[in-house]
Amino acid sequence: MEQGRHRAGDTAARLQRSWPAAAGGDAPVSLRRDYLLALGLSLGPAASNGLARFAFALILPAMRSDLSWSYTQAGWVNTTNAIGYLLGAFVTLRAIDRAGARTLLNTGMVMSALALVLSGMTSHYPTLLGLRAVAGVGGAFVFISGGALAARIGDGDGRRASAAIAVYFSGGGLGIAVSGGVLPWLFASQGNGAWDMAWIVLGLLSCAACLGTWAAARAIALPPRPAMRASWSIRPFAWLAAGYVLFAFGYIGYMTFIIAHMSEAGASPGNVALVWVVLGVVTALSHRIWRHALAGWSGGTPMAATVLVVAVGASLPLIDTSLPVMLLSAALFGSAFFITPAAATAFLRQSLPQEAWGRAIAVFTLLFAFGQTLGPVVAGWLADATGRLSIGLAASAVALLLGALVSKNQPLVIK
Repeated sequence: MEQGRHRAGDTAARLQRSWPAAAGGDAPVSLRRDYLLALGLSLGPAASNGLARFAFALILPAMRSDLSWSYTQAGWVNTTNAIGYLLGAFVTLRAIDRAGARTLLNTGMVMSALALVLSGMTSHYPTLLGLRAVAGVGGAFVFISGGALAARIGDGDGRRASAAIAVYFSGGGLGIAVSGGVLPWLFASQGNGAWDMAWIVLGLLSCAACLGTWAAARAIALPPRPAMRASWSIRPFAWLAAGYVLFAFGYIGYMTFIIAHMSEAGASPGNVALVWVVLGVVTALSHRIWRHALAGWSGGTPMAATVLVVAVGASLPLIDTSLPVMLLSAALFGSAFFITPAAATAFLRQSLPQEAWGRAIAVFTLLFAFGQTLGPVVAGWLADATGRLSIGLAASAVALLLGALVSKNQPLVIK
């Protein structure tokens, strides 16, 4: 029993070192609860982003080979997912005050999981596009409503809320790591024709994640729904919004085509799996890297810094595709690309009254979805037009660099 008390004390001490301090004698209990709630919510991005969106990069080479797709066709598959995301963001903007964040989160999780399972049951291109759109709508529901719920963790403490937001968004790394540990070996043993089985596996994993997000969302206390919509203007956030669009355009090109780029360069399934797992693991841990920056840096600096790191990571494969360089690329990219939405969300939380958070996050996600819609199809078109996939990836890297420069100009916005 004494050893058990020591272990509990060690756990509390570790949490206190990695999580902003809470006031009061029940601080360790409160910190543990905050952390567990954020981890539970983080299964949302793990499923809706890590599995439902980004794992397509692992499936794309097999589908291109088995179904004879061009890069433009492959790009449209992810662009259609992004169009669904855009539609979902618009619906969330209109519905979050009425339906509530918890309802939208649960609905989005179920939509994403079902769309993944059904994607493994058809090779009909228009049907696949439709299912990717459904997954995108569900993903927007999850991403926005989960972010709004994470912003409420911490009992009003801004630093703890920023930490919870970072944990929530970095959850996407878990989905990336899991898919990277499973899918390359599936294709290595079963061949390119196993792409249908890959979708079903991802869908079943997403179904399991629904249980965690449901439990976490249920445990977060929500204020009464506002009788009137909170009014706010995007004009004071113009630089941040422009940088966010450029980030969305740039990052999705890398996440769509980087595995195809490695495959064209002759990478083995083992190397592909290792790079993708490193990307996922570093993403899952990225909240620990940036927690002080999110809590302490001001203006657009946190978002600019994260986008710059992503840009550097996205640029490295243009220089070399050897395993050490690709691992460095994955580590840099993964260390920051899910923290960019966390930085935007934390900035909105700090700058707006609580009743405006949900709608503000939805508007920014709408802008994000717009940039994300263009990224894959433009990169794919450039690859087909030039015969070089690296040209499409270069366009993505340039957009990321511009996004870092633009978002750095964002000043503080006072409530």
